[in-house]
Amino acid sequence: MLVDLHVHSDVSDGTLSPTEIVIHAKEKGLSAISLTDHDTVKGLDEAIEAGKIYKVEVIPGIELSADFPNDNLHILGYCINHKDDNFIKKIRPIQDNRKIRNQQILDNLKGLGFDISLDQDTNIITRAHFASALHKAGYVETYDEAFKNYLSPGKPGYVKRVTPSPKECIDIIHSGGGLAFLAHPTLYHLDTDQIVRLIKELKSYGLDGIEAIHSVHNNHDEIFLRTLAKKNDLLVSGGSDYHGDNKPNLELATGYGNLKIPYHILADIKTKAGMKNE
Repeated sequence: MLVDLHVHSDVSDGTLSPTEIVIHAKEKGLSAISLTDHDTVKGLDEAIEAGKIYKVEVIPGIELSADFPNDNLHILGYCINHKDDNFIKKIRPIQDNRKIRNQQILDNLKGLGFDISLDQDTNIITRAHFASALHKAGYVETYDEAFKNYLSPGKPGYVKRVTPSPKECIDIIHSGGGLAFLAHPTLYHLDTDQIVRLIKELKSYGLDGIEAIHSVHNNHDEIFLRTLAKKNDLLVSGGSDYHGDNKPNLELATGYGNLKIPYHILADIKTKAGMKNE
């Protein structure tokens, strides 16, 4: 049995609805997924209900952004109680700060002469939505061009988000009964020694695990991160980081073609979270 524990729907910056994600997971032969939309749990009820219909286990998840010198760290939360009032209250300021930042990005882009608009009243809006809007309006030929020229740090459309500290993100996830994992550690422009120090620091804040298996990780990366997790008595997770059409050629379950995440990865996470493995 295979799983995918890093998946985004159109509730944040994916292109498939939570139900469509579950259907696609069934088509790909997955036994379980974790829906980990950015800063929101809005899509979880829909995904869980679809999971019951299509016989795909859905683990309640989230992906929070934490303050970090090189832009943001991403902290995944698994097995959260997404209906917990205290947890919902704690993620609301994160959502509000995202809206403020998005308006600033929109103002910057309009100042550059780009006539675009985005509806922030429904789902979470990310830079991917701005890239899509620029592409649809014909201002850029590709999403990558939008990020490279306008939406990345140092570019004229970019605005750094006000985000919680890594410790605050871990505490928020724990407040919802969840487990906190560092997402895709190789994507933060750190060398090996810096990753080792980062993991040690995050563990002191209560980090539960590392996303060692990821679409962009090669065999060397995975072995290094699994070893690092073992040395620090941390769990391992894995996911494709699927975003639908917003990440072309990156597929649910298989990533860029060679991803394979066995169910025992999830079973270990569920055991620590106090969830039954049936």
